[in-house]
Amino acid sequence: MRIEVNGRVRTVEPRPGQCLRTLLREAGHHEVKKGCDAGDCGACSVLVDGVPVHSCIIPAVRAEGASVTTAAGLAPGDALHPVQDALIEHFGFQCGFCTPGMAVTASTLLPDDLADLDRRMKGNLCRCTGYRPIREAIEASVLGPVRSTGPGTDRAGDRCAATAGEGVGASVRPEPGRRVVQGREPYTFDTPDIEGALVLRVVGSPHAHARITAIDTTAARAVPGVVAVFTHENVTGRRYSTARHELREDDPDDARLLDDVVRFAGQRVAAVVAETAEAADAACRLIAIAYDELPAVFDPEAARQPGAPLLHADRTPQDRVAEAGRNVLATLHDGIGGDPDIALAASAVTVSGTWRTGRVSHAQLETHGAIGDLDEEGRLVIRSSTQVPFLVRNELSRLFELPRERIRVHAARVGGGFGGKQEMFVEDLVALAVLRTGRRVAYEFTRSDQFRRASVRHPFRVSVTLGATAEGRLTAMKLDVLSDTGAYGNHGIGVMFHGCAESINVYRCPVKRVDAEVVYTNNVPSGAFRGYGLGQVILGVESAMDMLAEKLGIDPFDLRRINAVREGDPLLTVTDEHDEDLVWGSYGLDQCLDLAQDALVRGNGIAAPEGWLTGEGMAISFIAAMAPGGHHAHTEATLRPDGRIVLRAGTAEFGNGTSTVLRQIAATVLQAAGDRIELRASDTDLVVHDTGAFASAGVTGAGKALAAACAELADRMLASARTAAAAPGADARLAPGGVEVAGRLIAFADLVQAAPADHRTLEGLVGRGSEHGDRRSLSFNVHAVRVAVDPDTGTVRVLQSVQSADAGFLMNPAQVRGQVEGGAAQGLGSALYEEVLIGADGHVANPAFRMYRVPQFGDIPPTEVLFADTRDTVGPFGAKSMSESPYNPVAAAVGNAIARAIGRRPFQQPFTRERVWRLMQGVAES
Repeated sequence: MRIEVNGRVRTVEPRPGQCLRTLLREAGHHEVKKGCDAGDCGACSVLVDGVPVHSCIIPAVRAEGASVTTAAGLAPGDALHPVQDALIEHFGFQCGFCTPGMAVTASTLLPDDLADLDRRMKGNLCRCTGYRPIREAIEASVLGPVRSTGPGTDRAGDRCAATAGEGVGASVRPEPGRRVVQGREPYTFDTPDIEGALVLRVVGSPHAHARITAIDTTAARAVPGVVAVFTHENVTGRRYSTARHELREDDPDDARLLDDVVRFAGQRVAAVVAETAEAADAACRLIAIAYDELPAVFDPEAARQPGAPLLHADRTPQDRVAEAGRNVLATLHDGIGGDPDIALAASAVTVSGTWRTGRVSHAQLETHGAIGDLDEEGRLVIRSSTQVPFLVRNELSRLFELPRERIRVHAARVGGGFGGKQEMFVEDLVALAVLRTGRRVAYEFTRSDQFRRASVRHPFRVSVTLGATAEGRLTAMKLDVLSDTGAYGNHGIGVMFHGCAESINVYRCPVKRVDAEVVYTNNVPSGAFRGYGLGQVILGVESAMDMLAEKLGIDPFDLRRINAVREGDPLLTVTDEHDEDLVWGSYGLDQCLDLAQDALVRGNGIAAPEGWLTGEGMAISFIAAMAPGGHHAHTEATLRPDGRIVLRAGTAEFGNGTSTVLRQIAATVLQAAGDRIELRASDTDLVVHDTGAFASAGVTGAGKALAAACAELADRMLASARTAAAAPGADARLAPGGVEVAGRLIAFADLVQAAPADHRTLEGLVGRGSEHGDRRSLSFNVHAVRVAVDPDTGTVRVLQSVQSADAGFLMNPAQVRGQVEGGAAQGLGSALYEEVLIGADGHVANPAFRMYRVPQFGDIPPTEVLFADTRDTVGPFGAKSMSESPYNPVAAAVGNAIARAIGRRPFQQPFTRERVWRLMQGVAES
């Protein structure tokens, strides 16, 4: 059939049942992304005869004779459509995976459409930004420049305004902006390497707990095009964890590539590698598997009771499994200051409650996926959507007994992470298939796979009891915490320790006690998620603090002022063995409390609908600036013969802004213009090592290392310049002292070619830097909201959202603001809408965006962002991490506001309208 794409007529032959999205991508239009293949997310949006559609649900044959426009064709040549230009100008993307589709839909809007903008854009999801900058970009492109909702200020003035220049402190726009908005910035599968790759498909278990008694792959292997079939019978039995940390011993060895025992519904039991997806799918259906179904347990409380089905009975403490006979992965039973029950009995007032949090999907628009091959030297090469390429390489080396130098793992731009891509869910099978077949292999999760087979946020049950004096000073804190790690223990240990420690260490209290356990169940595995357990425990602690404030008649902000940790207080606590590396790099919690409270008093929110109940709530949090035990980063900065500077770093870009900030660091240290700086990152061939982009360490870790590398390069450049200037016949412009004036390094780079021929050693100078993360500072956040609740339906609407943050020096103010807004938006989603539901048989009951409520355009109010005026002594240039922490206090603030609006406290998150309505009717939560 004939089809016109971006003004070019093509003759194509769609396969039976093929959708327009795959047809376009096979024709090289990688700007059309895959987020769901169900018409729910909008990442694949194109114009068909001028009308925006989701190309994943349009049969390709229906486009015959039509004019199709993708994000790359919205404007002629290399020009940008006004909305694309505005998205760059307004920092309207972070990971950018949704952006091409967002631009396509927005390109059709007219001024009259802005009144209905929420509805017009609801089919395009963004997981990163919180929508505010996208909204402003659309309004600006349709109406011309509009007044911003405000970048956020503190009492010292506007700290989000861009300074002049391209160095740190300026709101420098992301270098790949033009490519991102046109869809030309490549993600994992946006590469010609996908052509000719074998396709890997997986068979999932229909049972939540079973033993495979027989498996017959004969019919599957006979399918034309099938190259290999893998089961537990023909793969290594070596155990490992899908979780990735600098120290692999932080996680239990409890998983296998393919196991003869399945522990959750959907667990992979066989893998097929074939020439086509159709052949692989057909073969998967023909694999005959006999199961001996075993008793399953889905409630973590029941799972640790005597007689419960055991999931990992043969694991031992040497495997980092504490009590396999009780399904207990890890425990924490410790405290300071004596017996909490005695302290509570002596307290003037006490409060207590038990809170439960649900499972939350990371819902990254780009699903997990990898492409593997052997290079010309026979090395295994994996291109993956990962936050941790070096850690994946290291585990593949161990798993397949290959030297690390025989493996290369690299990532393109990653389409969202939020901790979910700190796991190894696809790379192991791809590596196996490549090594066995000797051919290129691709494996990409579907959206359903993402819900059923990837990890979720740990569900917690958190019981909190607080005691205080009549004046509101804490006398005792007692926590009982139960975490459901699901079928496997990936990240379960660290999430429990991290979530408990920093949630209570934010308060000064003479007596603290924590009893916590992480328990295996036959649910989908839990894993790393933004905040790493803090959001769950903070919900309980901050809700209890609000109850205490109500009981004492003290303003909740004042109660925090009375009890919050203060600069110089001891940071070593018994709840985290690594706390000895925490230091007071700076302190801004006092400012954050003032800023948030003042903003809430000022208002600036929307009016409540008539008859709705209103209430205000707030919560605080703090977080260590990076993971305990060291976060290592190695970097290089090289001067090329043409005067350009090449940076090499191991950290990955997935919307966290590291690719922009690293360039800014180089521009500052080397006094170099941004267009002279080239960054190469997230590739194990580039540098010695990088722990990865998690625990907010992309900037604070790799950034500090890069600053050191650039400083070393600067010293070498100046030394070489002095040598060249003293040489016979040196260019007059290299006169001694001439290279040491302001802008001296730029001048030197310009004059490399002016050096005498026998002084070409000026070229190729290299600086190297490393950071080991042996000191961690603290970041603080305060979130405040005003909500309205419909008494007839239980619907909760956020009228005003404010977050104040102690981020230290703002390396890129607009990007930092975006991180806070995005974290707040994700927090509002998990507070009100998002929950992965598990059916009675252990299957995920809502494995699609249309059943799992990712907040849409109209669901998220703008969050006013305010920054404390601090400068850290640990982070680079005085910066602190600000990727995870904004998420943590949001749900607690919302719950506190709901409680004050309706006079009843919610104890189960998310606070859906059904739960809130039932609460108002006096129906107990189940």
